[in-house]
Amino acid sequence: MGTETEQQPARAVQKLATAYWASRCLHIVAELGIADRLDDEPQTAEMLARAVDVKPSPLHRILRALAGHGIFVHDGERFAHNAASRMLRSDAPGSMRSFARMMGLKVHWDAYRELGTAVSTGEPAVAKVTAGGLFRYLQAHPDEAQVFDEAMAGKSALTLGLVVENYDFRGFKTIGDIGRGQGHLLYAVLEQAANARGVLFDLPEVVARARGRSHPRVDYVGGDFFQDPIPACDCYMMMTVLHDWSDAESTAILENVKARAPRGAKLLLLEGILDPMARDDFKLDLDVEMLVMTTGHERTEAQWRAVLAGAGFRLSRVIGAGPMGSILEAELG
Repeated sequence: MGTETEQQPARAVQKLATAYWASRCLHIVAELGIADRLDDEPQTAEMLARAVDVKPSPLHRILRALAGHGIFVHDGERFAHNAASRMLRSDAPGSMRSFARMMGLKVHWDAYRELGTAVSTGEPAVAKVTAGGLFRYLQAHPDEAQVFDEAMAGKSALTLGLVVENYDFRGFKTIGDIGRGQGHLLYAVLEQAANARGVLFDLPEVVARARGRSHPRVDYVGGDFFQDPIPACDCYMMMTVLHDWSDAESTAILENVKARAPRGAKLLLLEGILDPMARDDFKLDLDVEMLVMTTGHERTEAQWRAVLAGAGFRLSRVIGAGPMGSILEAELG
């Protein structure tokens, strides 16, 4: 059978080859809202299954597998929350339920089945399963778009505090949040910049959803950031927006931002910076997600500089904002 050391390479391959078994269980549990049905008192799978109208035995097996991966705990019969499973509750601060649901959407799974097509053609895998790609698909499926918006809000909640902690927004009068959905970043920034006004700019249907939790100092502007006028601001923020787009598309977006930017305006890109020599870095996996679902990619600092320069911006400094992202501050060149 070989020694433990000799078996490790095979086990590494086995673990990765089957990783989707556990992730699919997570998607299903998030979609069913199991964590919302579980309070402080442990429950059996039968009790939980009755609450969401599924079969108890399969649910028990799925929850048992997840407990083996550190999500939920169980005593052989009953299941209880731990810190990780509580993040699947809809009411948890920074809830990750919608993020897990998003990763389990049919369009997402179908796109990953076509990853080989992306490798062969260089085109996003999602284009093989839905005409027009991910964002056009979301426009046509508002329920799934809502899940997407909530997922992005949950993901960004991990870094909002770090952004505000590491950058001083108090000197700005008008702060624009461009292409960032529900405005969570902008609202957090306005808490610090108490005398500033905000502009939330995104597609009209996205802005319409954002108005559901409107802020008194925010103007909500619907439009296409490739072509529609973006209001003049003295600070523009774009959080994990440009990694969704190719270099040419990113340049076009930035040129549209620049078109009405006043003299001295700052552009802040809140993005990951890829270290191509990194190991065990989530951004390396995220780059594959970009390959599957978008025309974009994760970028090194040199690649970010090039994209900015192509649109007439100069990268002035890079400020760390936690392990997942940085603040790239740019000015008109």
